[in-house]
Amino acid sequence: MKQLGVLDTAFINLEHANTPQHVGGMGIYDPSTAPGGAVRFKGVIANFERRLHKHTIFRSRLVKVPGNVDRPYWVQDANFDVEFHIRHIALPQPGDWRQLCILVARLHARPLDMSRPLWEAYIIEGLDNIPGVPKGGFAIYTKMHHALVDGAGGSSIMSVIHDLEPDPAAVPQAEAVVTADVMPNSVYLASSAAVNNIKNTAKMVSGGVGVLRDLGKMAIGMAQKKIPMPSIKSPRTRFNTPVGPHRVFEAAEFPLADIKAIKDLCEVKINDVVLAIIAGGLRHYLIHHKELPDESLAVSIPLDMRTRRGMTDENNQVGSVFVELHTNIADPLTRLAEVYRSSQEAKIYGENSPLVDVLRLAGVLPPALTRPLVNTYVNNQLTQHLPLGISSVVSNVAGPTFPLYSAGAQMVRYYGLGLLTPGVGLFHLIFSSNGIMTLSILGDRDSMPDPAFYRDCVEKSFNELLAAAKAKQAESLAVASKPKAKAKPARKLKSSSSSAMPNVEKPVAKKARSAASSSTAKSASANAGVAKNGKVVPISNSRP
Repeated sequence: MKQLGVLDTAFINLEHANTPQHVGGMGIYDPSTAPGGAVRFKGVIANFERRLHKHTIFRSRLVKVPGNVDRPYWVQDANFDVEFHIRHIALPQPGDWRQLCILVARLHARPLDMSRPLWEAYIIEGLDNIPGVPKGGFAIYTKMHHALVDGAGGSSIMSVIHDLEPDPAAVPQAEAVVTADVMPNSVYLASSAAVNNIKNTAKMVSGGVGVLRDLGKMAIGMAQKKIPMPSIKSPRTRFNTPVGPHRVFEAAEFPLADIKAIKDLCEVKINDVVLAIIAGGLRHYLIHHKELPDESLAVSIPLDMRTRRGMTDENNQVGSVFVELHTNIADPLTRLAEVYRSSQEAKIYGENSPLVDVLRLAGVLPPALTRPLVNTYVNNQLTQHLPLGISSVVSNVAGPTFPLYSAGAQMVRYYGLGLLTPGVGLFHLIFSSNGIMTLSILGDRDSMPDPAFYRDCVEKSFNELLAAAKAKQAESLAVASKPKAKAKPARKLKSSSSSAMPNVEKPVAKKARSAASSSTAKSASANAGVAKNGKVVPISNSRP
């Protein structure tokens, strides 16, 4: 038995029917790599069962303290039933990308059963009309409560529930040891709560003194211009309206080599390139709806706090900072340069501000006090009165660089899904693995009724940025090639051949590349659908 940490408890306290606090992901799998070239549902369940014992969180059930006067506990469920958590469904015909997105959005909108271990998985068949999906391919959508795992930890959990070999039976397995906790009685929980409340009060006092001290240091740093002042005047958009219970899902994909090429040429970070692409997508989308503000929009960026305060026994170690997207700038390269400047300022602010941990406030007080406040806040739509407009959360997760398998089927794509919070109805999650970057879009259905159009806007933004980078490269090379010029040659884009660069007139997610394309496409073939003729085919999310 283990008591939840402060931040883990915060996500439990923030749970609401309109904004459930779970994260998720959808992988697409190629069964041709499995023994016999096919995968059965029973085989997927057996594979899950075989691997679940390696991590206790999959059997962890929430136990509340009587009266909610203290943080809850995790106990190992003695009645764990894997078949309750893993379900088998199929898309109706024709089985296209739009149907898959609608299904995943509906599954992600449903809150988890808080009386059972807080995760679910769905094996989805019938993906027959999604170009690029291997023949017989299937998807696995999983969701897990944020109290169990954060973004940085989620990548390691993915490794736990997957195999590194296509034939797991050929890999020797240690004997599984399953343990279960004895349910604590009310007397024990109540007495522990009394002791914990005394300890927590002392921690709050000392922690409050520390926060005041850090705020003082931050104020001095800002006065001396050593710490940049974060923007607190970001305009509100349609994504700042109250979040409802329904969701939409879409996704785009880009060659990671192109993202890195833009990064190298413009001397920025990968995350800056991603933010600039999203900025352009939001700009196009809001211009179309005649809603683009004159001022720059801002987004929230989660921070992995493990490097800041060291490893702890909490499942969540995450903070956040705000970054301006400069959506009021039309030129993509100028916008990228400004995004880089803003992200560097946000990094400095995050390293010096105690406010990056503000989410912990939702877990400091006993649930008996916090839960009614959360319900009042959400039910009365008080988010409309907040002065700060954060248009989206953008999370970037680096996936494994090696192939993963489920019941022998190789994962060829993965799309991550975040969570929506009151007043922020849009979430972008970037996942990179084996040469492919996917950008997943989760939105409130009322705020974004046209997610496929927004995906087109994001892809248009990427193509514009890539075209501008290529033009800048060509200009630099032209100047460097002049005989009298002695300037240092411009750094080349790191695509392995000119044919590897997508046609900027066509979204990359809709374009198939042949085996003669580039070494970049070849390196990504371990994570792409491969036809019998050897051609690498990107999974297409084009609309019918």
